[in-house]
Amino acid sequence: MGKLTGKVALVTGGGSGIGAAIAKRYVEEGAKVVITGRRISALQETVDACPSGSILPFAGDVMNPDDCAKMIDATVEFGGKIDILVNNAGIDAPAGSVADLEIDAFRKILETNLFGTFYTMHYAIPRFIAQGGGVIVNVASLAALRCPPALPAYIASKHGIVGLTQSCANDYGKFKIRANVICPGATATPMLVNAMQGLAASRGTDVEGALNYLTRYMPLQRACEPEEIAGAAVFFACDDSSYITGAVLPVEGGACVVDPAGSSTSDAGEAWGGAKAK
Repeated sequence: MGKLTGKVALVTGGGSGIGAAIAKRYVEEGAKVVITGRRISALQETVDACPSGSILPFAGDVMNPDDCAKMIDATVEFGGKIDILVNNAGIDAPAGSVADLEIDAFRKILETNLFGTFYTMHYAIPRFIAQGGGVIVNVASLAALRCPPALPAYIASKHGIVGLTQSCANDYGKFKIRANVICPGATATPMLVNAMQGLAASRGTDVEGALNYLTRYMPLQRACEPEEIAGAAVFFACDDSSYITGAVLPVEGGACVVDPAGSSTSDAGEAWGGAKAK
């Protein structure tokens, strides 16, 4: 018996990285899972890594409210109910301070990272209320707790997820709905590898060298593995956290307790430019 035996979950952004790791771990713990994303080919890779019949791919975009409603419906159709909603889908943001960032770029980041989280919650919560409870696990970022330079859209979207989650926890606890946030730091995902290309080039090294440079001041001195975020997502989804709601859990190798880039302002910009990616 796994910690999620008999549960049914929806995981957005389940085609790679943290979302794929969460989906696989939920299946291992006994849940039936629907994963969503814009590319069905990426979703299929996650499906192929799991036992037949345990996971369903659903192509959809969290920027589209209608797609989000259909994701919830597909989950209920697949598993007969929905017990757990994991909002993991998100996109990276271009660097640039407020006056430099294109307005359309700011809007796209907010619509994906924050509005998409709101849309799925909006459609899942009535289902939770009708069935007597549910769990929401929202994946934000270390950038929701710290303020890296020149990333206003990304920071605003991730801070917004924390506020949205805590508002939900406050309003819907009486319906036995719990909502919590995971804040990953630098996690070894395709998004982070892509973000490391510029830092690697500027330092005259490869991605591994860039990651070593990025994490050198963090207490654990390494990037997080997606499976380590998945462990936190299991904790928030299962009864081990039955009295926890509105919580914000950093999973970031201790970066919150130090300046992750030492005393250099330029180093801070380089390091946070990669650490934001999940």
